[in-house]
Amino acid sequence: MLESSLRRRALFAAGGAVAGSIALSATPAAAAEQRPETPWAAVQALLRGNRRFVAGHAHHPRQSPERIREVAAGQDPFAVILGCADSRVAPELLFDQGIGDLFDNRVAGNLVDDILLGSIEYAVEEFVPPLLVVLGHERCGAVSATLEAIRTGTTAPGHIQAIVDALRPIVTPYVNAPDGVELAVRANIRAQAEALIAQSEIIREKVEHGETAIVGARYDLETGVVTVIPT
Repeated sequence: MLESSLRRRALFAAGGAVAGSIALSATPAAAAEQRPETPWAAVQALLRGNRRFVAGHAHHPRQSPERIREVAAGQDPFAVILGCADSRVAPELLFDQGIGDLFDNRVAGNLVDDILLGSIEYAVEEFVPPLLVVLGHERCGAVSATLEAIRTGTTAPGHIQAIVDALRPIVTPYVNAPDGVELAVRANIRAQAEALIAQSEIIREKVEHGETAIVGARYDLETGVVTVIPT
């Protein structure tokens, strides 16, 4: 289970990338939640919200006019999301969170580049959120297109080729695998989590000091379930 995995890795004390794969746990949903202050609490808050979303009982918390006024003067998100731009994978919806809860960074293939990394570094430095989630999803179009381009030796039109070029070294090992897209999606989640640490001294220091933890996650388009995966 995620709880034992996080605790085994001393996540509260040392931070780091979370290992272990889970389905949603059975923790009761809270109608009103305080801002999570630890990585474990932040993961639990997101999974509780996802469970509500999957069950069709979303609370749509912290979306009132009062909340709008409350966060107008400043934000304090408890999680930073690096996700795909896919229209079906909106973090506030699938995690059932409200205005000001999540700092979203979304781009096709949930890829880290300099501009996106700067955005994430700003959030990590400014708000010191306990959690940074790399969120990939089932049948990612960017991953599928890259595998197809490799197989056929074709070039993608326009700037789409930049996405293919970025994903190519990550997904190439899976180009001939029967479940290559799924394997490549998971490999890309792990690769982007590693890139955040490798390319950013700001993020690396926050992780090493136990202030922020990095978690990989996969969204299932068919069920709506988010699963934490090894990173």
